[in-house]
Amino acid sequence: MADDTTPVSDLKDAIRRFARVRNWEPYHSPKNLVMALASEVGELCDVFRWMTADESVAAARDPVLRAAIADELADVANIVLLLSSHTGIDLSGAVAAKLVKNAAKYPAPA
Repeated sequence: MADDTTPVSDLKDAIRRFARVRNWEPYHSPKNLVMALASEVGELCDVFRWMTADESVAAARDPVLRAAIADELADVANIVLLLSSHTGIDLSGAVAAKLVKNAAKYPAPA
């Protein structure tokens, strides 16, 4: 799988199947998913804690740190996809709509 060849719907299907076969779906209320998301974002933050800006850029080139970043980023993405699925929010549409709102709120400099 790669970003440029994998539709969001395929990722959502995969994470829903993963949860379904483990009987995790009863625990996946929007509230619980948001709480889990906050926890996973905290774990991602922990990878970068106390790094300078330059050190944080370099972290993605260090194999051990890169693996940790990838794992935590995947956990965050998986929960975002589950939350999108359980709320019926089309994630691609939401991102596109937010980009339009942000373009109006923060116009590009002339």
